[in-house]
Amino acid sequence: MKTIVIALAWLFWVALQIQAASADGWTIAAPREEIRPQFEQSETGGKSGHGTLAIRADEREGLHGWWQKTFPVKGGQFYRFSAWRHTEGISLPRRSVLARIVWRDDKGKEVERHQSVLTNFSLGVIARAEPEYPSVSKVDKDDWVEMSGVYEAPPGAAQARVELHLLWAPKGKVEWSDVSFQATEAPPPRKVRLASVHYRPKDAKTPMDACRQFAPLIEEAAHRHADLVVLGEILTYAGVGSTYADCAESIPGASTDYFGELAKKHGLYVVAGLIERDRHQLFNVAVLIGPDGKVAGKYRKVCLPDGEYDKGMSPGSDYPVFETRLGKIGMMICYDGFFPEVARELSNAGAEIIAWPVWGCNPEQARARACENQVYVVSSTYEDVSRNWMLTAVYGQDGSVLAQAKKWGTVCVAEVDLNQRTLWPWLGDFKAQIPHQRPVARGE
Repeated sequence: MKTIVIALAWLFWVALQIQAASADGWTIAAPREEIRPQFEQSETGGKSGHGTLAIRADEREGLHGWWQKTFPVKGGQFYRFSAWRHTEGISLPRRSVLARIVWRDDKGKEVERHQSVLTNFSLGVIARAEPEYPSVSKVDKDDWVEMSGVYEAPPGAAQARVELHLLWAPKGKVEWSDVSFQATEAPPPRKVRLASVHYRPKDAKTPMDACRQFAPLIEEAAHRHADLVVLGEILTYAGVGSTYADCAESIPGASTDYFGELAKKHGLYVVAGLIERDRHQLFNVAVLIGPDGKVAGKYRKVCLPDGEYDKGMSPGSDYPVFETRLGKIGMMICYDGFFPEVARELSNAGAEIIAWPVWGCNPEQARARACENQVYVVSSTYEDVSRNWMLTAVYGQDGSVLAQAKKWGTVCVAEVDLNQRTLWPWLGDFKAQIPHQRPVARGE
């Protein structure tokens, strides 16, 4: 009898929770009853004091539940989602706290998506309008975090179910607040033109002689309205053929000053591979030079092969990403491309474009680095196309080659829209899912 009373009391409590949650359209859900966390709705508190939708997990592993509410939508109309969340006792919010938007037709069924989906994979598949995953867009000083995004309702959609999740967080709690889902204007395009130079300097007597050989190629990129142009790896050493130490210089230094003049003259960004001297150490670096002629940032090659570390090169240890007028740019160098961790660290930091001075590498790895991170990769190599090895190219987010320079002394250019999402069959916007679904890094 006692067991029955307890069960009835628990069911009554659940009914009260659902009834309270439904007062303004929010209801609660879980994949299975046995892993349902606790839910609580408050009319006060939250980011702006207008109330919260809370989810709390007990000490058990694997609990998962969410608040949900359905909004009417019109196919082709853009909508902006925003919600603020505050967490307690959650070690890794990127894995355990997520918002999701699910498109449905007027009968609550899945919606097909016939446009803007990659068709060179999963041939013959009719794609569905997969869920959307808003990303972190703002962190407030009081530890409230905004998750937001702008999405176009697919043709045939009549409903958008907004879901606010907590999962896999024993003893964790999340409070959701100030949730909005409203019609808005389409986001403007962010079109940029990415260029790469297929050239290895030759017969240079000094490092500056090697730098000067790139001037007409940078001019060609500018003539083709490039916003960013990528040059080769340690180009001063490649052109002179001396020692690393003889070709090393400070950053900023003579070479960056020279490329800075060209960047300013042509109003574009230049990425040049150089050798940096920092006191007694030498680094293989990629330097980002802005259209103001100044060094906007540098990256020190992390993965050093034979031929570099055994000749006294030192590895870098950071993965900086630089905010520019084009977008967020990261850099890696040659051997870095053999290891997925470098490009992943850059994409984790928000890189939209990875510039890659690369002496030589497997082009399949170039495709992989672009595809697995859903970023644009711009490579400049010293390999001849006849060798069937690395390409001077611009790779799309799906790993495809958007543009390639095949002849020596030529420039390839591709125009991309950084606001244009790459949608996959079965996956939808995979890039938006990476933060939540990628594995937990050791020490994270």
